[in-house]
Order: sequence, then C-alpha cells, then structure tokens
Amino acid sequence: MALHKPYLDVPGTTIFDMDQASKGYWLNQFCMSLMKPENRERFKADPRAYVDEWPMTDEQKQAVLTADLNRAIKAGGNIYFLAKLGATHDKSFQQMAGSMTGMTEEEYRDMMISGGRSPQGNRVVGQDGTAQADHQPQGHGDGKLI
Repeated sequence: MALHKPYLDVPGTTIFDMDQASKGYWLNQFCMSLMKPENRERFKADPRAYVDEWPMTDEQKQAVLTADLNRAIKAGGNIYFLAKLGATHDKSFQQMAGSMTGMTEEEYRDMMISGGRSPQGNRVVGQDGTAQADHQPQGHGDGKLI
C-alpha cells in the first residue's frame, strides 16, 4: 500500500523520502566512496570501469557518467551525496546549483542574492504530480556539470 504523498506536486522539487532513499542507495554509496582520494583518482582515470563496480541501475550510471545532477536526483540521488561527485569534478556547490537550474554560476548567485526564485509558477497546483519539473516551463536546466 503506497503512502499518500501530497508533496509530489511541489513544482521542480524531488523530495528525498524513503522511496527515493531506497531507489538511490547504491548511487549515494558510490558518491560517498568519492570521499577517499584513491577512489576519486580511480574514478577520474576510468569513470566507466569505476561505476561498473557498483550495482547501480543503467540510468544512475549514465547520470554519473554525464555528471547530470537533475537526472541523478530523479534516479534517487541525494544532493548532499551528489556534492561529492561535483567536488570530484572540481565544482562548487554554487556551480552545481547553477547547472541544475540552467543558469551560469553568476546568474544563479545573483538570483539568490536578490531574494531567490519567484514563487510565481512554483506553487503546488494539484495532487497528481503534474507540477513536477518535466511538466513545467521553468526549471529545465540540463543539470550537467561537465
């Protein structure tokens, strides 16, 4: 029996709940492995070989290999774990956030300094998941770091 999840209809937002945590377990464990310098070096030397050591889905592996953070989040990634992937690619959290919104780092910084994204178009519009980013005109950054 599925839980009632009214928060699924928050525009452009993936809530990291128990289902997401379960789905992304190995993706997030992979990201945590990047905390060790020797693992970062192995990953950088041969990304495909390193990700293939992990029991991730093909979707998760592709998200990692293309450094597509939006895709990784949809596949169960948690941004705090994914930050290790960003750091491995020498990206700051601000650069990561910018890439996920389709903005440059400077555009993202300026938007946040001026008060953040407008709530217009970013409110719950129903209870069926239609407010998710792939159904909205805003928030379609490619999410790629590299």
